[in-house]
Amino acid sequence: MLEELEVSAGADAERSARSAMWEMITAYRVSQMARVAAELSLAEHCADAPVSARRLAELESTDPVATARFLRACVSIGLMSYVDGDRFASTPLLQTLRRDAPESLRGFALSLPAAGHWLPWEHLLEAVRTGADQVPTTLGDSLWTGYYAKHPEEAAAFTEGLLGMTAVAGAAAAKAIDTAGVQLAVDVGGASGDLLHSLMRVNPRLQGVVFDLPHVADDALAAAAREGLRDRVRVESGDFFNAVPAGADLYLLRYILHDWDDDDCVRILENCRRAMSPGGRVLVLEMILGEIGNEPAAVPSQDLNMLVMTGGRERTIDQFDQLFRASGLRRTTTTETGSPMSVIEAVAVPGQC
Repeated sequence: MLEELEVSAGADAERSARSAMWEMITAYRVSQMARVAAELSLAEHCADAPVSARRLAELESTDPVATARFLRACVSIGLMSYVDGDRFASTPLLQTLRRDAPESLRGFALSLPAAGHWLPWEHLLEAVRTGADQVPTTLGDSLWTGYYAKHPEEAAAFTEGLLGMTAVAGAAAAKAIDTAGVQLAVDVGGASGDLLHSLMRVNPRLQGVVFDLPHVADDALAAAAREGLRDRVRVESGDFFNAVPAGADLYLLRYILHDWDDDDCVRILENCRRAMSPGGRVLVLEMILGEIGNEPAAVPSQDLNMLVMTGGRERTIDQFDQLFRASGLRRTTTTETGSPMSVIEAVAVPGQC
């Protein structure tokens, strides 16, 4: 009897493992379904009441039969529910794709399964074999200044995704970041400047600079105007490998260092150290790799994303310390935000220039 139970338990474990592996192998289908759900604005169409497949097809100019098949698949993964015999309703999962959701994932649903990320990830094996990112060989250009400059809709979707991510971490980061006594903060590579805006809402005396590439400037100005902060925010364009705006008390690097290798990170940090006012600080908002096997899966998964997409990496706190030392900086505090991101503070080492 005991042997029969052991055999049965072994068979159950094997079936469970096979089922889990099948879900891993076919996971790409789910990410593409999320992208199409966002493209078709399903969350908005079903926000107030259930909608039939035929009506959704009319609204989005899609094939009615194919639309019904797609919606049926959405029900199977929890994106939608099926009600009243012929209509489809929203679910809490689908609502995360609403444009107006404060922590919306719509931008990432549109951009991460799109060509700019999808094609390089097809070559993960080559990235593992060579240690080199796969963007130049698959997209024929750099991601930020090349591909996204030529595909502004995809770039805008990715920026929208960052806004949703920052909404999760931004409020907590604003509480963790002490801006008392800070007169001027520079959001380095700040895109729309939303992290800076979070700090400015906490500190009404804080002035700010959003510093990014030239094609980002219009979006940054528009975002400041929407937040009612246009009189306190200015936008400057440039290359943070060459220099950053000088004279600030606080330099923000949100999701910047993980895009680059160690040498490039040191250049960015050195430029911040040279530019800061006496007593100034650099604040790095990043994921931190923890103990292998005892960390959220999102962190090492994002590390692989950096390998494929940028040649950068997620780092342990010891690796961040090495970057700071090489840049003439010293880490002072590390603060968790309640999100996957942590705030790492560093100051200049006296006597280094």
